[in-house]
Amino acid sequence: MKASIINIGDELLIGQVVNTNAAYMSRSLTAAGIEVVEVSTVGDDSQSIESAVRRCLSISDVVLVTGGLGPTKDDITKATLCRMFRSELYENTEALENIERLFALRGFTLTDTNRRQAWVPQCCEMINNDMGTAPCMWFNISNGQCQDGGRKSKVKQALVSLPGVPFEMEYLIDRKIIPLIRERFEPGAIVNKNILVQGIGESFLSDRLERVEASLPPHIKLAYLPQAGMIKLRLTAKGKEETVLQEEIAQAVRDIRSAAGEFIVGEDHESLAEAVSDMMHSRRITLATAESCTGGEIATKLTAIPGASDYFKGAVVAYCNETKQSVLGVREETLDTHTAVSEETVREMAEGVRLKLNTDYAVATTGVAGPGGGTDDTPVGTVWMAVAGWEGTTTKKMRYNGRRQQVIDRATNEVLAMLMRVIGGQ
Repeated sequence: MKASIINIGDELLIGQVVNTNAAYMSRSLTAAGIEVVEVSTVGDDSQSIESAVRRCLSISDVVLVTGGLGPTKDDITKATLCRMFRSELYENTEALENIERLFALRGFTLTDTNRRQAWVPQCCEMINNDMGTAPCMWFNISNGQCQDGGRKSKVKQALVSLPGVPFEMEYLIDRKIIPLIRERFEPGAIVNKNILVQGIGESFLSDRLERVEASLPPHIKLAYLPQAGMIKLRLTAKGKEETVLQEEIAQAVRDIRSAAGEFIVGEDHESLAEAVSDMMHSRRITLATAESCTGGEIATKLTAIPGASDYFKGAVVAYCNETKQSVLGVREETLDTHTAVSEETVREMAEGVRLKLNTDYAVATTGVAGPGGGTDDTPVGTVWMAVAGWEGTTTKKMRYNGRRQQVIDRATNEVLAMLMRVIGGQ
């Protein structure tokens, strides 16, 4: 089964608003066993919308459209679809009741403008939007035209128009649209597997996995997704029987581990922060961070994962030497003799924050992120990092190229991978 996504809005085209809807919808559809074959963004222009819809209907079983359903004059999606499918608008009682309910909860007076949001094409099936005033619309399609507004147990093709507000769209996709697609279509199965690899370049990894890739059946694909200082491998298997696909993916993973196992730092995660979070939870251990050049980026990545408070006790961003001394206990002699960017300093930073916050493990970074501040002995991109734990303290020196944020991102992933290896005993 194939799907296309169309996101509508001038604000998306000019970069005023980041299009997060496309990524969320693609992930949800893929998890449901539906192959996404196209994602497009068009402006608030009737001709552009119709052209995109007709193109996507020519290549997809289901087309999901977001945006253009608000109460203002630039919201033209509903009128465009109504004209395309030669239908007429009518006031849907259920949609109106939902709008009145939401206005009453907010203490607002219903206006004629907002009341018009309850008007939908007669040929569509209205799906209530419990999170907002713009109803969702499901169109059963045959030969490019809408058939009727009644529910059907099985359909050949559908177009679904959703509001563009992210939390409204996400609610509708998860709670209503994906279940309806499963009920009315037979999407098949797609199995994905993520493998996080760190410490080897993409071309070198590809050389190691050349035989593995050659042995994969045609319905299993291996993608290389480089990130800052690491690579995410994604295996994708498509077929009819999920259990068979799972077995085939498991064998592919074993082959990858045999070829490059020493560089693998996580599975079934989107990021190293997720992998660290799972490891901390499963082992019931605690963590703290002491950061200089990364400026709190490590702590930010970790605390963005739900449940971080169960293991993450706190962070110290020690950006000057005085803070390194007064808060983390780095000795003045260490800073004078070895400088702030040194193995000795980062070791004392990690051990100091671990002691101060009483954790099982702690990580620390100190370096020169740039663009200025480098010296002949310590050029821009130099980063020292450390992991302190029950086994002792492990340190590493890295030298990165690139802009400031690239250095920070790569150092962040490096130290998280380092933490994973220390705890895992690699």
